[in-house]
Amino acid sequence: MSKVFFSFGHGYSARALAARLLPQGWRIYGTTRDTAKARALRAEGIIPLLWGTDDLTPALQEATHLLSSAGPTEDGDPVLARHRDQIATIAPRLTWAGYLSTTGVYGDHQGGWVDEDTPLTPSTKRGQLRVTAEAEWQAIPGLPLHIFRLAGIYGPGRGPFEKVRQGTARRIIKPGQVFSRIHVDDIAQVLEASINAPHPGTAYNLCDDDPAPPQDVIAHAAELLGVAVPEAVPFDDAELSPMARSFYAESKRVSNRRIKDDLGVRLIHPDYRHGLRALLAEEG
Repeated sequence: MSKVFFSFGHGYSARALAARLLPQGWRIYGTTRDTAKARALRAEGIIPLLWGTDDLTPALQEATHLLSSAGPTEDGDPVLARHRDQIATIAPRLTWAGYLSTTGVYGDHQGGWVDEDTPLTPSTKRGQLRVTAEAEWQAIPGLPLHIFRLAGIYGPGRGPFEKVRQGTARRIIKPGQVFSRIHVDDIAQVLEASINAPHPGTAYNLCDDDPAPPQDVIAHAAELLGVAVPEAVPFDDAELSPMARSFYAESKRVSNRRIKDDLGVRLIHPDYRHGLRALLAEEG
């Protein structure tokens, strides 16, 4: 049986997954809003579909696996707003469906640990929209849904090195603040592991083994580059965008035990030190 993957919002994480699936003979459709990105996707072996322009029906009818990476807005989940009925129609014959959410759904735990059984108590609007979107996806009858709650994503093109090199990186200090993070390679391998061992109705946290203060990550990046560690800036004195400031409104350590116990995942990059070294090696 042919395996056909349909990806709503075929972005950074989905492209990393596609790089693992394509060599195995998968047929992959991916939506994008941008014609230039559509050309790039085609060059990677993806069949691009322009959001809001192309008819998605034939590809959806062909799909055996479905992933949505599109984040919700104030108007709700953009995929469900436009295609919920179509997804509900094909849901019973899909082998697997995934929704990429965020660990922001857990809210602030003042540095304490959370896992997938922790109540969803988001303290930001962005987190509240994600909780609503998760529930809307879960409400589709017969959909073999898996929810993936992603910590802060980094990887090629998304690391701290560029800002450190340019001298624009800052070590913002907020006592007690910790973040969890995940390398995009590990996102891809977890998604593939779930596809190979579906457990519909399950939520998974995607993060590494080492929640850490953000200033430690910047300092380590500088040390790897052999440049001066950026000055420390107290959080109260830092000029931050409302979006950036909202990230500091929550502090928690996220457990990744379920992806190891249920899916047998062994992280490629178990902490930011390993991940940053690998990024630097790839650059060289």
